[in-house]
Amino acid sequence: MPKICAAAALSRFRVLDLSRVRAGPTCVRMLADFGADVIRIEPPPGIDPNEAMFAADRLSGDFQNLNRNKRSLTLNLKTPDGLAVFKRLVKDADVVVENWRPDVKHRLGVDYEALAAINPRIILASISGFGQDGPYAKRPGFDQIVQGMGGLMSVTGLPHQGPVRAGLAVADSSTGLYAAVGILIALLEREQSGRGQWLHASLLHTQIAMMDFQAARYLNEGDVPVQVGNDHPTSSPMGLFEAFDGYVNLGASGEGNWKRFCESLDMPQWSSDPEFETEKLRVKNRNRLNHEIQQKFAERPVAHWVDTLNAAGVPCGPVYTVPQMFEDAQVRHLQVEQALKTPDGVDRHYITQPVRLARTPGTLARWAPGWGEHTDELLAEVGFDAAAVAQLHEKGVV
Repeated sequence: MPKICAAAALSRFRVLDLSRVRAGPTCVRMLADFGADVIRIEPPPGIDPNEAMFAADRLSGDFQNLNRNKRSLTLNLKTPDGLAVFKRLVKDADVVVENWRPDVKHRLGVDYEALAAINPRIILASISGFGQDGPYAKRPGFDQIVQGMGGLMSVTGLPHQGPVRAGLAVADSSTGLYAAVGILIALLEREQSGRGQWLHASLLHTQIAMMDFQAARYLNEGDVPVQVGNDHPTSSPMGLFEAFDGYVNLGASGEGNWKRFCESLDMPQWSSDPEFETEKLRVKNRNRLNHEIQQKFAERPVAHWVDTLNAAGVPCGPVYTVPQMFEDAQVRHLQVEQALKTPDGVDRHYITQPVRLARTPGTLARWAPGWGEHTDELLAEVGFDAAAVAQLHEKGVV
């Protein structure tokens, strides 16, 4: 099987994926789902002491979801022969993605300058915890550490609760997506210049960028964001309220939504109350307003409020568990989940690409590869004959 073409959009590009854990694989998955020929390059078993973190359980849901539509080549880059194989791959590649500590690529001799000497059109995407230089460049970067340093944990959770991590890998996943966008920009620019370039994305910078309006409020108005629980920092009424059989998420910010909200609940006195006259006043008097809304919501079930408010054009929804989420009619309509049967005969379930292209959509063509599953065929593609491949195996290079 010479190539896995998930889709047509990026099928002319080859990507060498040296990344591990989450941010890098998230980046490369985006390219693989839209048809790039992605080669996942990983050390042979027993080389990396941390391999259990990123390679051991190939059939786990997480590994499968992160690494579908890729081929796998084992390669020991710490050996001269392994490095030579990698450089041969670079000659015909378009993109290399890595998320090592910044000094590692220089020590191995696969930094941008070294790669560009082999292939001036190569694009190197480097993902790190804290950036490629600076006082923290050599620190190991994990998502939760960066959530704390990037401000997210200070605004997550209930007031005075203390810092709380978000329930998903915000820094990792968003950095992967920013890096993928950077790669696509570099590929577009290369069409004009004919030259590749080095791009880097860090978890810390990305996490701060994801703070978005919270960070901008502080920089421009000096407004220090704090924990407000399920309320919104600058809008009201927005937040979580308890109906008599569950929770309702309400988003009635803005004057138009506020008026429709009062009308749909048959509470005209709220809209004429001087303490609720403007958004700022509703934020200032949030406690009283939330108390009155809570009393009203407790009268009826969640479904009633969701149907009533959405019919009135007021944003509102239930709060699902993960199993309930996948049972939702709109989620099913969007085909968020897709199953593929892996070589062990078991259906594995994958999250489809949320961005839809009408003519060249991303697709799931193949499960995540076994460890080094495509090593021999990939070596053959770059000119190694059977005897040379056997020799690389004997030396422990692959």
